[in-house]
Amino acid sequence: MKTIKWGIIGCGDVTEMKSGPAFTKIAGSELIAVMRRDASKAKDYAKRHDVPHWYDDASKLINDPDVNAVYIATPPGSHAEYAIEVMRAGKPVYVEKPMADDYLKCREMIRVSEETKVPLFIAYYRRLLPGFVKIKEAIDAGVIGKPVFFQIKFFQPPKPEDFKSPLPWRVITEISGGGYIYDMGSHQLDFIDHLLGPLQSVKALTANQKNLYQPEDFVSAGFTGQNGIVGNAVWNFAAPVHSTEDSIEITGEKGSIKFSCFGFTPTILMVEGKTSYLDNPRPDHVQKPLIESIVGELRGEGKCPSTGVTAARTSKLLDEITGKHTI
Repeated sequence: MKTIKWGIIGCGDVTEMKSGPAFTKIAGSELIAVMRRDASKAKDYAKRHDVPHWYDDASKLINDPDVNAVYIATPPGSHAEYAIEVMRAGKPVYVEKPMADDYLKCREMIRVSEETKVPLFIAYYRRLLPGFVKIKEAIDAGVIGKPVFFQIKFFQPPKPEDFKSPLPWRVITEISGGGYIYDMGSHQLDFIDHLLGPLQSVKALTANQKNLYQPEDFVSAGFTGQNGIVGNAVWNFAAPVHSTEDSIEITGEKGSIKFSCFGFTPTILMVEGKTSYLDNPRPDHVQKPLIESIVGELRGEGKCPSTGVTAARTSKLLDEITGKHTI
C-alpha cells in the first residue's frame, strides 16, 4: 500500500485526542471516513476533524472502496464481529484494547487473520510510547540485572459515574468483558508481557467490596513467567482516596525500576544504592507511535509490536483472573 486510507468505526471519546488526529499526522496515512451509529454525532466528528466521509452503518464504511484499513474503537463487546467483517473484506484492522470481551473471540479473530492473511493489530500503545521504550531498553540492557520479580499496584477511588444510572459501559460485562480490570489492568498486563515475556500461569482472588456494579472491584493475583520470573498484582477500583496508587516495579538481581502506567511521571531507577530518573513524557496523541508502526508495516517499512497474537495472551489472563475461562 502506498497510502493507508483509514476508516474509524466508533468515533467516540478515545478517538478525539488519543488516536484520531494521529492518522492524519503520519506520513503515508490519511483518515478518510468515520462511522458512529448516531448519524448526527458521526457527521459532527467528520466536520470537526475534516474527515471527508461519514457513515452510521459499519458495513458501509468497511465496504467503502477508498478505505483500505480500519480502526475499530467501539466497546470490546463488538470488536470481534467488526474485526472479522473487516478482515473478510481483505482490509487490515487495528482494534482498541482489550482485543475482545472474551478470549475465545480473540482466538477466532486470530484464526480469521491467518486464514485471510490480513494483518490484525491491537491498541496496546505503551509498547512504543517514548518513556516506556526507555524502560524496556534499560531492562534489556541489563541495567537492573536479570529480572526476578514484578509487582503491580493500582488503587483508585470509585468514579462519579459509578454511582449513577445507567452505569458506565466499562462495568457492564456483556459490553466490556468485565469490570475495570479489563479496561485498565489490560494495559499493565500487556506491558509486563512486552517487558518480561508471556506470563504462564495465574492464581487470583476477586471480590466486590462496594457493590456499585456487578463485576469485581478488587483483584489480587499471583503470576509465574519465563526464566523463573514471578509477580503479583493488586487492583482496587473502589479504594479510599488516601490509598490512591499507580505503580509497576520490576526487581532484578542488581536493582529495580519503578514507574506509573497511567501517570506519565518520571521512571525511578535504583541500582546498587543509587537513584536516577528517566523522563516519561506524554505525547499529545498517545497512540501515534503505535499507529506509525502499523502504517510502516503496511507500507513494508517495519513491524508493529502489538498484534492479535500478543494481545490475546492478555485477554486469556483476564478471563482466567475473573474465572470466565480456564484454558
